[in-house]
Amino acid sequence: MLCRARSAAVDYEEFLETVSRQTGLDAEAAERAIQATLETLARRLSKGESRDLLRQLPAELKSYVYTDEGSEAFDVDEFLRRVAEREQVDVEEAERRARAVFWALGGALDAKEVADLGADLPEDFDPLVAEAQRRHVEVMRSSEFLTRVARRTGLDAEGAERATAAVLETLAERIAAGEVRDLIRELPVRLHPPLRRGIANSSGTATRMGLEEFLRRVAEREGVSLDQAREHAAAVFATLREAVTVDEFFDVTVQLPDEYWALIPHP
Repeated sequence: MLCRARSAAVDYEEFLETVSRQTGLDAEAAERAIQATLETLARRLSKGESRDLLRQLPAELKSYVYTDEGSEAFDVDEFLRRVAEREQVDVEEAERRARAVFWALGGALDAKEVADLGADLPEDFDPLVAEAQRRHVEVMRSSEFLTRVARRTGLDAEGAERATAAVLETLAERIAAGEVRDLIRELPVRLHPPLRRGIANSSGTATRMGLEEFLRRVAEREGVSLDQAREHAAAVFATLREAVTVDEFFDVTVQLPDEYWALIPHP
């Protein structure tokens, strides 16, 4: 059955103002963010969902969603990479701007369309969909995460990133793939690759390993001693505890044997 067209709940100026206010961008930059996000989103959505979205957007935004090309299957990391490329900004900034656009979409679409939009996208888009559904999830910026690791370890920025990647990749090998995907949703895009590598390394199945083996793998990946690996792992776990929700940190650490508690900060 064909749906009747519905007039937009917000006009173009309101949509633009929402994105501008959320990001601190001027009108021109906010417009670029909207265009980049919607054009990329249109390539990810099914044809039917794109048509439904078109019906509820302000007229000035419809051209960004309309496309004759078929939909493509790509994950949220690739989505944000494409948005960043279109805007000529880094991926972390693209994520911040895309969140604002999804927030504005939440005000422009009715509740059913917001739900349909979320259902049409894979699970890893949840942090963006959450904005449209007004389930805002605060994600620590990767620069802040790495700064905290550096401060705890005395490493420089490059060393902190290397340590963080080594620990996260090994952690993703140790816990269930589903839990790693949940963790990915609460961390910045820059930290996703080591977690995804860990899932691939273990073929999606949690690898049984004691603390000694965990630290050996971290040390090997990072190119440091076991004592340094222990110190760095503790710093990454401490920062992880600050970066994700209490429930998510519990869900990650509950999968680890008791001996790992030497690395895990307590309230």
